Amino acid sequence: MPFRWILIGLLAAALSGCSGYRRPPAAFHETLTQAYRLESSDQLRVIVFGQDTLSNNYIVDQSGIISFPLIGNVEARGKTQAELAAEIGRKLRQGYLRDPDVSVEVTTYRPFFIMGEVQNPGQYSYVAGMTAQNAIATAGGFSTRARQKDVDITRQTNGEILNGRVPISDPIRPGDTIYVRERYF
Repeated sequence: MPFRWILIGLLAAALSGCSGYRRPPAAFHETLTQAYRLESSDQLRVIVFGQDTLSNNYIVDQSGIISFPLIGNVEARGKTQAELAAEIGRKLRQGYLRDPDVSVEVTTYRPFFIMGEVQNPGQYSYVAGMTAQNAIATAGGFSTRARQKDVDITRQTNGEILNGRVPISDPIRPGDTIYVRERYF
């Protein structure tokens, strides 16, 4: 009889350790199919066709702004590349150029961060199409104590910070923070 209570107690303790898991909200994965939204530290190439003096590389600063010749500061944070190009074109039409044709492309995405049970935790450059497994490889691979099946990701989406536990095959986004947990056995 006491053996049964010990077994029930151990089972309850093991199950209570799993209670911290939360399925990621729908918005967590929806961002993977939406157009990329610019954020601080993104490096951009803005091309104004036929205007070589205006075409240049720009960095989105900490306040989410790029400083553009003639028109001054332009809010970039939260905009897609197409929306930013349209905004720059609209401002250039206000007394500077008759019909500007503007293109914006991301040359370098903001970094991602990886912590926990990896060889070299830290900040790394994001490459389009990365998965959590690629990110772990970039950080030198798993440590000997790493849980290798899934990771916790913290992601900012539409101004909201979301957390989710996902398989290592899941894609990541620029700015994500990946946490590799320690395994118990």
